[in-house]
Amino acid sequence: MSHPIPPFDKPEIRQAKQLILMALDEDLGTTGDITSLSTIPEAATSVGRFVARRDGIISGLPIIGLIAEQFQPGIQWKPFVSDGDRVSPGEVLGEVRGQTRSILALERISLNFLQRLSGIATITSRFVEKTAGTKSKVLDTRKTTPGWRALEKYAVRCGNGHNHRIGLHDAILIKDNHLAALVANGCVSPITEAVQRARVFSGPKIFVTVEVDHLGQLPEALNVHPDCILLDNFTPEMAGLALKQRDALAPGVLLEISGGLTIDKIAEFARLGIDRLSVGALTHSAPALDIALDFPEMLSDH
Repeated sequence: MSHPIPPFDKPEIRQAKQLILMALDEDLGTTGDITSLSTIPEAATSVGRFVARRDGIISGLPIIGLIAEQFQPGIQWKPFVSDGDRVSPGEVLGEVRGQTRSILALERISLNFLQRLSGIATITSRFVEKTAGTKSKVLDTRKTTPGWRALEKYAVRCGNGHNHRIGLHDAILIKDNHLAALVANGCVSPITEAVQRARVFSGPKIFVTVEVDHLGQLPEALNVHPDCILLDNFTPEMAGLALKQRDALAPGVLLEISGGLTIDKIAEFARLGIDRLSVGALTHSAPALDIALDFPEMLSDH
């Protein structure tokens, strides 16, 4: 095992069950898998094995068990690895046993979940590897697939990444549009006013971040002491100057880089000592990990 197993808890289970029902409905409709119904004897049983075709980090295995529960007669699901594990081509991830028709019906739905989430975990792990030996944390963003956020953020944790705020409800992130709206309404010190209002509204327990687009905004942001300052689309040179100002004026304030962080750029920011590196690509651009379902043997054909 290469990673600790993150908790697949109530939010993930609830979202997975909702998505499974939607996936079954769009795939099986009201008539079911007419190919298998017309070609496979009802009594046929099989074993199907999920096999990795590429190196990667696995995420989403508990969902296969939830999918198997939707089929009658029952499908037995047995994982051979755990979420967060690094796997190699040809490695068997787990197997399903039971009615052949049901296994064929759950194949694509299961792979859609497993490939998508494992792809996110894999690309996250690659970003995290680039920050090895530094204090920088790799975080996701809210750039997630609608309806999949809890699962995709779970997959980021499987890749040893960290979650940014889950949604608009659990942390305060004051962005450029918030500041522009204040200016449009007559505010002359939008960063100061926004952070102060946020503190009054939320109290000390809610994490407050304010975004700055250029170094000229940084002194005001540091002076009002948010928990974190997000440096949007800063170059490494600009980030280095921001670090010096932070260390001199408000060493307790975290600095975060966001905007255009690629796998090639992230190491340079990490070496500078930036605290947080938020990467939208972890979820919005992750390629699916190549995984297949193979039938190595038939248990019965009649």
